[in-house]
Amino acid sequence: MIKIVKSVYEALIDHAKADAPIEACGYLAGDKESIKKIYKMKNVDNSEEHFSFDPNEQFTALKEAGKLGLRLTACYHSHPATPSRLSQEDIRLAYDPNISYIIVSLAGENPVVKSFRIKSGIANEEEIEVIE
Repeated sequence: MIKIVKSVYEALIDHAKADAPIEACGYLAGDKESIKKIYKMKNVDNSEEHFSFDPNEQFTALKEAGKLGLRLTACYHSHPATPSRLSQEDIRLAYDPNISYIIVSLAGENPVVKSFRIKSGIANEEEIEVIE
């Protein structure tokens, strides 16, 4: 299970909506208890179907999280027109089995947020708990 502070969860959805129709992307940072901070990134691919981070933004997020005593615990991106499930590309590019991969789908009437752990090419969905 992954726990996300409500304000971060809402910011995640807002970022997906703001960047649509291109995929929004970024990192989430937290401690052992929960995710407490969002790092919105620019999708340098500027694509509706895939994303890439700016390496400078990645480094800045990692550095800032460390200064705050947090670690990057999740990578997120949106699917503006498709369900919140991992694509084969998402699974192939998942480089860290110790973080969660979160997808925000805007395909339906209401946003759907799902989280996955990916290890050795196998994705397992994990429950998300939104906390105050």
